[in-house]
Amino acid sequence: MNKRNLLTGLVAGSLLAVAAPAVLAQPGATGPEEHADVAPINNLPNPYETMRDWGTLPDGRSWGSVSAVHVDVDGVHIWAGDRCGTNSCALSDVDPIVKLDQNGNVVQSFGAGLIVWPHGIEVDQEGNVWIADARLPNAQELAENPNISGGNQVIKFSPEGEVLMVLGTPGETGNPPTHFTEPNDVLVAPDGHIFVAETHSAQFMDEEGPRALSRISKFAPDGTFVKSWGTWGYGEGEMRSPHALAMDSQGRIFVADRGNRRIQIFDQDGNHLDTWYQFSRISGMFIDENDVLYAIDSESDANYNPGWRKGLRIGSARTGEVWYYIPEHMSERPTGMGGIGAMGEGVTVDRNGNIYAGEVGPVQGMTKFVPRLLPDNFPQH
Repeated sequence: MNKRNLLTGLVAGSLLAVAAPAVLAQPGATGPEEHADVAPINNLPNPYETMRDWGTLPDGRSWGSVSAVHVDVDGVHIWAGDRCGTNSCALSDVDPIVKLDQNGNVVQSFGAGLIVWPHGIEVDQEGNVWIADARLPNAQELAENPNISGGNQVIKFSPEGEVLMVLGTPGETGNPPTHFTEPNDVLVAPDGHIFVAETHSAQFMDEEGPRALSRISKFAPDGTFVKSWGTWGYGEGEMRSPHALAMDSQGRIFVADRGNRRIQIFDQDGNHLDTWYQFSRISGMFIDENDVLYAIDSESDANYNPGWRKGLRIGSARTGEVWYYIPEHMSERPTGMGGIGAMGEGVTVDRNGNIYAGEVGPVQGMTKFVPRLLPDNFPQH
């Protein structure tokens, strides 16, 4: 274990006293030593009302895990990638991509048979819907159906569900420009350039090796490969599972470096600009037109983010200040790998300031957080 990992392990162990050996034994429980210098933010005001079980699927269908949520270009409708009632679409014939109106009713759906594991979602300025399909079908799924298509790809759909572009080679693993390895999320800049974040399993690796990679790849609007940047690691510019992407009004790219319990900020050429630890170990991000940053944490516990609670933290993408904290849902089992309670992975916000979270694990479906007590000087939507 190198010095950076060891220091973090010792800090985590000191917080857990007699549980220290268990902390060090957990795969991926290490992190950057700088994390220990940031006081956990768990007790800010919560001016939102929580509305669980928002949204109804057609034909009485039950929600599965939902990590992909994004507001439509109209600012009202919400797009979600449902994992087909369970945690995979590999053996399902239902449409995983749904569009919901402000009352939670589905008004559009598509994608059946094309996607294995919808993980990240983007709606571009023309209303097209981009999906990051983050894993291949597993051995059990292939045994039941050897003809499964999809996985390790990014698909661009029209608002009506027509496939307009596919990046990566569905069903195969590899490197850009022709392949992806576990693409977590996709971001489309105002000028049409496309950014894809890989990989998902890197957060559980503590040492470098052939499978330890994390990167961001940039493509031109027509899908032509431009460049990749980023490697696996703990240093600035290095990542351990870039799990989500967002862009602020300056055009800076915010990366949820989940395995390293932080946000990293880059310009669009991959130059590292800043690192923030104060928004916790986040699974999903959304930045609105006023540069309000919504960061959702579904995994924090004593092993993977000592001292921090799951929840949703809201603050400024301009200054890095954290203003509000929505605590986790109480649940019989936790999300992530342990700890207390459950919180979603995906997050988005409509034009009226309502927050929508896509839930995973023991709490599934969608949650809506309605602003009830926001101050008059909160940035308006």
